[in-house]
Amino acid sequence: MASIFRFKEFEVDQSDCAMKINTDGVLLASLLEAGTLGRILDIGTGTGVIALMLAQRFAHSWVEAVEMDSLAAAMADKNFRHSVFCERLKLHACAFQRMEMAEPYDLIVSNPPFYTDSLHNPDDRKKLARHADLDFFAELLDFASLRLSNQGKLILIVPTTLADILMKISAEHALYCCAEVQISSFEGGSVIRKIITFERKPVESVAVREFVIYAGKGIYSAAYRSVLAPYFLAF
Repeated sequence: MASIFRFKEFEVDQSDCAMKINTDGVLLASLLEAGTLGRILDIGTGTGVIALMLAQRFAHSWVEAVEMDSLAAAMADKNFRHSVFCERLKLHACAFQRMEMAEPYDLIVSNPPFYTDSLHNPDDRKKLARHADLDFFAELLDFASLRLSNQGKLILIVPTTLADILMKISAEHALYCCAEVQISSFEGGSVIRKIITFERKPVESVAVREFVIYAGKGIYSAAYRSVLAPYFLAF
């Protein structure tokens, strides 16, 4: 993949980022459902692509991002400064647990590390970017519970098994799943990712919708092309 990834309204230099732009991140930013937003936080921003997409999508929102990998943080900051949204973007170069208290966020998003309890990735920086255990997610849920506004939402994209675990334990952190998007590669195929939304109030039932990436081998679905058309030059 080329180091510069060009979108319709911005570009992302990912040359110093261990984890490159991927389908999970762009689907999270394009599929999440939210109303009017004042303050947004992207946790583990990497290249900054999710924060940039949200800055484009929510034109009146203030968007912050946090990244603990120093090289990735520097690159995300550069991408922010070079974008047309630069005046509404801010980068925190630290772990989210070390962020200072600030005004509450209306939306917290993350495409988090998800190889829980798995073999370590031999590449140290990729291991840092993609390896975590459930303690990490407990801290993430605690952070969101503390930092969200009263009507705020935490929205994550994770593999199905991990999503099911988080939906079960979130109540221990005073957050409750209210919606999920079940993502499959092909129509009728297994669910490979879920976008899960948490809020402060319990709901009677979780709203569920399905999303299919491919119409056939190497052919993107109409739904995929539609949600990414505002961003991708190819669409």
